[in-house]
Order: sequence, then structure tokens, then C-alpha cells
Amino acid sequence: MMTEPRIDLMKNEFGARLAKRLFAVHGLLQQSGLSHSTQNLVMLRASQINGCGNCIDMHAKEAAAEGETSTRLNLVAGWRHSTVFTEEEQAALALTEEATRLADASPGVTDETWAQAAKFYDEEQLVALVTLIAMINATNRMAVTLNQLGGSYEPGLAAATINS
Repeated sequence: MMTEPRIDLMKNEFGARLAKRLFAVHGLLQQSGLSHSTQNLVMLRASQINGCGNCIDMHAKEAAAEGETSTRLNLVAGWRHSTVFTEEEQAALALTEEATRLADASPGVTDETWAQAAKFYDEEQLVALVTLIAMINATNRMAVTLNQLGGSYEPGLAAATINS
């Protein structure tokens, strides 16, 4: 297994510009009505499904830095069989799983899952949630393809990248 990144986006001029814009979309999503806690859970769950160690590392550490408990972070992968997530968070996680698993012979996002999410989120929040899921899936695919490894992320690094 390769232990070095194939390309360090931040050392590649075009890659750095692209990464900064991806982080800027994330910054815009932070300004939506979708709670930061829900956003962190969604990004962590999609990253788990996609096997993106870099993104799992980043989103678990950012969530912890924002006050998320280790119990909830440890149970994200098993959210259906735990008692620590609200119905609202469960709806977001279900939508995340269905939208992330499109290529896994999934029927896509079911009407039932959409209706459950629509019970808790208004239209702006739903747009933010769908965009967040799409963006984290794109980011996961880039990071896995470029062999961006998890383990060394420091909380706040993403925000520093946006602001640089």
C-alpha cells in the first residue's frame, strides 16, 4: 500500500486554488441554517462509507473541537443502533447514506427518506444538506484517489486554509 500522497494539493498551484474554493463552499454551508453538529455528523458518516481516512480524521477532530462527545463520534457508523442521535440527526444520516451509496445498486434517495428529512429541515436547510453531502462525497473521492492519509490533521487547519 502506498504510504505517501500521490499529489499534495496544497503544494500544487492549481490544486491549492481548487482546495481553497472547496473549503470556501464548506464555509458558505457553515452559514446555512443547518447546525454545525449535524454537518459534522454528515461529513463523518459519508467519509466512513467512502473509506476516506483523511476526511474521517479531519471531521472527527473538528467535531470534537466543536464540543461533540466521543460517544456520539464513536457511534456515527452505527447510528441506527444507538440512542444518542435525535430524530432530526437520524433523518440527516439516512439521507447521507442513501445519497452516498448511489453506485451501490441503491435505489437512490427514497421518498420515505426525503419525507423524513423534510419533516425536520426547511427548504434552505435541505439545499444545504444535499450540497454538503455532494461536496463531502466529491472531497472523499479526491482524497482517496490522491492517497491523502489520515492521522495528522490538526483542528482549525481547514479554516486557516479558507482564510489564507
